[in-house]
Amino acid sequence: MSALLLLSAALVSSYVIVYYVVFRGTRFSSAVRLGGKTAIVTGSNTGIGKATALDLAKRGARVILACRNKEKAEAAAFDIRRESGNNQVVFMHLDLASLKSVRNFTETFLKTEPRLDILINNAGLMGPGFTEDGFGMVFGVNHLGHFLLTNLLLERLQQSGPSRVVNVASILYRLGNIDFSLLASNKDLVSGQSVWYNFQAYCTSKLCNVLFTRELANRLDGTSVTCYSLHPGVIRTELGRNMSLWQQILMMPFGKLFFMDPERGSQTTLYCALQEGIEPLSGRYFSNCSLQEVGANARDDGLAKKLWELSETLAGLSSQTQS
Repeated sequence: MSALLLLSAALVSSYVIVYYVVFRGTRFSSAVRLGGKTAIVTGSNTGIGKATALDLAKRGARVILACRNKEKAEAAAFDIRRESGNNQVVFMHLDLASLKSVRNFTETFLKTEPRLDILINNAGLMGPGFTEDGFGMVFGVNHLGHFLLTNLLLERLQQSGPSRVVNVASILYRLGNIDFSLLASNKDLVSGQSVWYNFQAYCTSKLCNVLFTRELANRLDGTSVTCYSLHPGVIRTELGRNMSLWQQILMMPFGKLFFMDPERGSQTTLYCALQEGIEPLSGRYFSNCSLQEVGANARDDGLAKKLWELSETLAGLSSQTQS
């Protein structure tokens, strides 16, 4: 009996140590107010995105919930307006799996909104399928849609400066590997649709996020726009909503025990969006509200430039130039 009690105590202690040291994350504290500022948060009808949008709204920002599902996004906007007391929280339709939708969103935004101070590219998914334009779903949503969105909004960001772009990546970028020949010929990061390929596509899409941020910073050097990528932590979100039911069931117990809630998971995003004095760190990668060094695959400027140029072609931007 005593051995069983000792084993139980050891397991509980191990869980507490792992949870608080590895999974719990750091909380961002700032009194920054955002009255008169406008922010876009993609994928903000749930999870980290909704928690991020709520915090920005509480600080007085005008917040655009850029989401695909109108019903869920309008419900989220209602919740955020009620909890924050800020009526400047609105839904605008954006389907990152459609380049046409991205262009329609930016056209509407630029016609109706005079400024943009913070762009948070938060939406992401893991799972099979293809976008409206024939790209792998994970690549199309997690990288290419956000790449096009950011480029089409850069001029407004510059006009509103100082402004920021925040790209929500993941530590799983370390497992990513970009095969440019496959991407150019197959319009995808992987060559299959199995569970393993879906996971590999996700990891590589997160590498794309980090490299995109790096090259964007290079191109924005000397302007009033800065950009940052980040690992939000391991979060209980709807990221795996496209996974099969059995996969979601297998993940559920581990998620309940170890994963952070969305409010905790939004802290590094908020840090990158609001922390004063980090402008010289534009293009860098953060985790737990602090600067982190990235692996060799994510600090290769040549790789970042090559990804940018191919993304321009795939998104139909290759004939346009950025200031």
